[in-house]
Amino acid sequence: MANEDKKDFNAMLKDSKDMPKLQVITDEKSIEKYGGDRMYFAPPIDYDKVMRLVPFGKLLTVGTIREYFAKKNGADFTEPITAGIFVSIAAWASYQRTDDKTPYWRTLKANGELNAKYPGGIEAQKEMLEKEGHTIMKKGRTNIRYYVKDYEKYICELC
Repeated sequence: MANEDKKDFNAMLKDSKDMPKLQVITDEKSIEKYGGDRMYFAPPIDYDKVMRLVPFGKLLTVGTIREYFAKKNGADFTEPITAGIFVSIAAWASYQRTDDKTPYWRTLKANGELNAKYPGGIEAQKEMLEKEGHTIMKKGRTNIRYYVKDYEKYICELC
């Protein structure tokens, strides 16, 4: 996202955009890729609510949240593009508040990767995760990425 300092992310968080909704898709490639034709769209505030459930020292991935929403709402999968956007909105909304924070730094990308789109980028997320006892690994030579070591051991179970 660009111009984060000029946006009201808390207003975006509360804008449901006609969600939640379940949509049947017909694109064969997508059906094959995601394992079904029932796609769920969760509103931004729902991502924030789930991200708030993660206690100190535990983690989530965006994929874990998407699986949770799909299962909870009788869908085959949750729409992936909006998921990433809405997780970032939840992070920035929390950053803009003086209190009632969402521990967004505990929500990782696929494979335990840190999210450069969070407030303060990789360095800020890395610092917060290390304070909670996690070890961060650097991978790559030119396209450097950062991951939580053994992140799978710390995944928070969602009901």
